[in-house]
Amino acid sequence: MEQALGTTANGFFIITAAVMGFAAYMTGQALAKTWRPLSRLFVYCALLGLADRFLVFALFEGTLLSLAGYLFDTSLLSAIALFAFQRTRVRKMVTQYPWLYERAGLFAWRKKQ
Repeated sequence: MEQALGTTANGFFIITAAVMGFAAYMTGQALAKTWRPLSRLFVYCALLGLADRFLVFALFEGTLLSLAGYLFDTSLLSAIALFAFQRTRVRKMVTQYPWLYERAGLFAWRKKQ
């Protein structure tokens, strides 16, 4: 698996999960807070994936041009950002329009009856 993804376990957990995961979470929150469309999230996560690949290469001697590693890291970062985006969007809808919507779980809202 290490060869396929082009990184070590330390590189993955430090750079991808901790550093870039935090950046992806903050990206998702920022997009939701400013009412940006969801499509921008995936563009930004693709760029975060490129930065992640470079940092793993530069700091942990990982493989720079690993398509499988890039796709895996980018999909993980996209999932983190999507989690933050939806969670923040629900919180904003419920707090900004309390007369219209109520929370219907962690990732959804519904119209008040």
